[in-house]
Amino acid sequence: MVEYRIDRRSGVATYVQIVQQTKQALRLGLLEPGDRLPTAREVVAATAINPNTVLKAYRELEREGLVEARRGLGTFVRRSLGAAPADSPLRTELDAWAARARAAGLERDDVAALFTSVLDAHFADSKGDA
Repeated sequence: MVEYRIDRRSGVATYVQIVQQTKQALRLGLLEPGDRLPTAREVVAATAINPNTVLKAYRELEREGLVEARRGLGTFVRRSLGAAPADSPLRTELDAWAARARAAGLERDDVAALFTSVLDAHFADSKGDA
């Protein structure tokens, strides 16, 4: 089951953070079709956010066809995204690279900016497709 982490200082709306984290879990294979998302009550207990915020995020995911609400049962994953499993060799390489970047004194935002610039260079032709 996914555990949401809310960054109140990020400037990103809380419901958007939930949507983004759910999509990331889907891309990494941490959530698969048939898996149940945590209930709004469980998310509220873990994050101290408003239950309506959780429900708004789940409605957005449902609108995108990624999850479905089943009355009295919960919200379940309908389909996954991407094909980058959490145990991928690429993840291992990226983990080692991030460790080297941190050892070199880079801050999280520096690493994110560097990585984003590389992504932008390699995926420039697919911008706007997201």
